[in-house]
Amino acid sequence: MADTNGTTISSASGPLDPERSLAFVRRFALGRGAAVLGMQIVSVAVGWYLYDRTGDPWKLGLVGLVEVVPVILLLIPSGVVSDRFARRDVGIAATLVAALAVVGLAAATARAAPLWLVYACLALVGVSRAFGQPASSSYVPELMAPEERPRLNALIAASYEAAAILGPVTAGLLIALTHGAAVPLGLAALGQLGFVIALLTLPRRAPHADPDAVHSPRDLLAGVRFIRGMPVFLAAITLDLLAVLLAGSIALLPVYAKDILHVGPAGLGWLRTAPSLGGLLMSLAATRMKPWERPGRVLLLAVAGFGLATIGFGLSRSFWLSMAFLFLVSLFDMISVIVRITLEQNLTPDRIRGRVSAINFVFVGLSNELGAFESGAVAALIGPIATVVGGGIAAVAVVLAVARVWPQLAAIGPLHTLAPPDQDPQP
Repeated sequence: MADTNGTTISSASGPLDPERSLAFVRRFALGRGAAVLGMQIVSVAVGWYLYDRTGDPWKLGLVGLVEVVPVILLLIPSGVVSDRFARRDVGIAATLVAALAVVGLAAATARAAPLWLVYACLALVGVSRAFGQPASSSYVPELMAPEERPRLNALIAASYEAAAILGPVTAGLLIALTHGAAVPLGLAALGQLGFVIALLTLPRRAPHADPDAVHSPRDLLAGVRFIRGMPVFLAAITLDLLAVLLAGSIALLPVYAKDILHVGPAGLGWLRTAPSLGGLLMSLAATRMKPWERPGRVLLLAVAGFGLATIGFGLSRSFWLSMAFLFLVSLFDMISVIVRITLEQNLTPDRIRGRVSAINFVFVGLSNELGAFESGAVAALIGPIATVVGGGIAAVAVVLAVARVWPQLAAIGPLHTLAPPDQDPQP
């Protein structure tokens, strides 16, 4: 099995050895980090541009809405595409669409175009994510030896957080220097092209044979049926969706930077960076940690910590104390990310990974966007402080509810012992 440009690997080739897994994952992580850096710049630049132009937190909430609607509408077709075509190729095409959308955002902000054009470009970003995220998520396990997944997932998460640290700071500084969003958005488009280049150097695995995927309505919904039949997985993604939906504070950072902490666009960049510092530290630590004996309990405690740290941020009036609470928010969130991703990879059969990943993306990946819409809408009614503090309290309540409804979650053993229903678990 070769590992160079465009090499096609049969779906029957089996898992990779650990050394080759590490080489592939490093390459993937580097390219994905470039794309993430670009999207972090987009988030900061567009958020600052909209709030500076309108002074309306509702306009910030709309950003999350226009990005999430295409993903929901394309939920089923995007999953089928990821299972019917080479997942690497789908990821390349989707990332090129994202690059085009970001170029459109740069042009729209440079010319002070009508706001509907900005939101149209953001909707195109949502379309790219609808197809790109399930394809990438279901492609990653093809690059990993199963026993290496928790450690390599932490490595990918570390690259994400490193990019998320650099992205907001870069955006904030460029906005302050250029007095506009166009330059940082142009840099963000280059980040998407970097991911395309990285994917082109990785092996292309032929799609799993599944001839009924586009003919049978029953098979179109295979991902839905699978998740409904997996209480542990359903509990984990429900926990994330509700907690982040209710306790998301990132969308309101432009309001905190400008009106509460009074730190301007450069301060906004640092506020957006603080969460990534916590996530990076936790992900690097996870590459060296022993497997958790009770990862379900760890997940519940981590989400509770996420809620408590959100409450602290909402109440803070100090820039540095706010930075500390945001650091803790992401540290706790990273623990839950590692547990959830590994649960999905180890429990999902390869033939339906794309469809399961598409549904999981709506629950987990888009909880931030849904949370942004909820935060902006509620903040417009009751104010940003009450919105953030109330959301943190609600997240803690969600943990208690999920633990009661799905007691199986707290009882699961080490992640490496889990396997799809049609396979024997590892000892």
